[in-house]
Amino acid sequence: MNNRVFDLGVSIPLFLIALPVILVICVAVSIESRGAPIFRQTRLGKDEKLFSLYKIRTMKKGTGDHPTHTVGGEHITRIGRFLRKSKFDELPQFWNVIIGDMRLVGPRPNLPNQQPLILIRRQYGVFRTRPGITGLAQVNNIDMSTHETLAIADKEYIERQNIWLDIQILLSTFARTKAPRLNHSIFQ
Repeated sequence: MNNRVFDLGVSIPLFLIALPVILVICVAVSIESRGAPIFRQTRLGKDEKLFSLYKIRTMKKGTGDHPTHTVGGEHITRIGRFLRKSKFDELPQFWNVIIGDMRLVGPRPNLPNQQPLILIRRQYGVFRTRPGITGLAQVNNIDMSTHETLAIADKEYIERQNIWLDIQILLSTFARTKAPRLNHSIFQ
């Protein structure tokens, strides 16, 4: 099955189901803090092309564009903590998949100002593929603070990518099933 067909076949129904949830969350976010409940953030996509990633806002207005792992807890709203833990803040990214900027599964897209990560991802060829809402690194609890480890996990995903691996990663992300193991020697 073609990756694009799979992504659209899953994303469109999930986006339609998630839409009422997104609207309720947006109202809750607007009640708790000022600012637009959904925001766009520039990220690097396939071939390092810039695109707008859509997310539900979890930080206080004026926090700025910073990688999540570098922002202190005082900048995250109360509802934002729940949204991050449940991953509901990522629901608008189904739209990114529908319009073709992202896939359901792939390396998570980074900010254009994360130069050390960009350099190592170039070295490992990570930008040759579309980024994803979730990925092999994420279900194995590897975040963007460990640049080389992340890039190696992303490269392994690209080398192993197939529909069954994508389904395993999606189930691990959304249904909290056991994550597919990483094979690279640094993960053993």
